[in-house]
Amino acid sequence: QVQLVQSGGGLVQAGESLRLSCAASGRTFSIYAMGWFRQAPGKEREFVISIRWSGGSPSYAESMKGRFTISRDNAKNTVYLQMNSLKPEDTAVYYCAVKPSGSFEYRYWGQGTQVTVSS
Repeated sequence: QVQLVQSGGGLVQAGESLRLSCAASGRTFSIYAMGWFRQAPGKEREFVISIRWSGGSPSYAESMKGRFTISRDNAKNTVYLQMNSLKPEDTAVYYCAVKPSGSFEYRYWGQGTQVTVSS
């Protein structure tokens, strides 16, 4: 099992930036990748961005390229989502998630963090 605890989020104005954090604990040696997803009211959850724990280039949802970046601190077992130039349509609950080694899907999820962007 991997436990995820998210922090950050809140209310910002359009054009501002925000950083979310996600700290992993438990069987962190089993982490293959960590990612961020979001779910806006009345919409399905969508993929935002991910990064392999061993390194390499992140994977982005096309609409997030250029504004969102992901980074990791392996020593702290923490991944960060830096969101710049935020737009009202970025308003959603953001979730971090872990894809374990040998898995095709994300199996462990954080508690979710509300991000609200006002116009």
